[in-house]
Amino acid sequence: MPRGRYSLHDPHDHTPLGEEHFQCAPGPSGWRYVSRLTGPAGDQRGSVDLTLDDLGRPIRLELHAGGWQVRGAALDGVTWVRTDPTGTHATEGNVRAHAFTGTSPAFLVATARLLRLTPSSDATRVRLVAFTDPVLAPRTVDQSWALVNSETHATDNAPLAVDEYQVTALDTGERHTVHIAGDVVLAAPGIELEDLESPPSTFV
Repeated sequence: MPRGRYSLHDPHDHTPLGEEHFQCAPGPSGWRYVSRLTGPAGDQRGSVDLTLDDLGRPIRLELHAGGWQVRGAALDGVTWVRTDPTGTHATEGNVRAHAFTGTSPAFLVATARLLRLTPSSDATRVRLVAFTDPVLAPRTVDQSWALVNSETHATDNAPLAVDEYQVTALDTGERHTVHIAGDVVLAAPGIELEDLESPPSTFV
């Protein structure tokens, strides 16, 4: 069960945004990731709880940030309920999309798991619902994912397979690179893996 810490920063000006302390593991239903978010001063900022099924679809999502809460799942596309900080108002949303995304590294692993690309695969288009900070506002985004390289690196424990993805935002054409090993993001825009207590899990 990988357990560790990511540092998060603004991908454009590198302003520190805080840290994400996480643990994740494959399980009977597929894969689960839980984390807590802290600000640059160590203050509590929120949490992420994501469970995927064996096909990489989100069967349970719960996000907390700034007093806001989102609960969602794959249902007729993706469906979610967003609750305001007072708890008196809840709005439901539904979009014909494949999955969810957001600032957490969990969503990069989830999308890669959903698409199951190979180096010989064509770039694949995916529609996602992003929950944006700091109030978890939903926004539908279209991306293109391609697995451009897959390499195995020797480590002290066992060989580590690292996949390099090229992700393109289809509304702006902006491209960036994401490196993933098993169920851990090694590097991505705005994300750095700072600490990992055990090796990444390997998906079967």
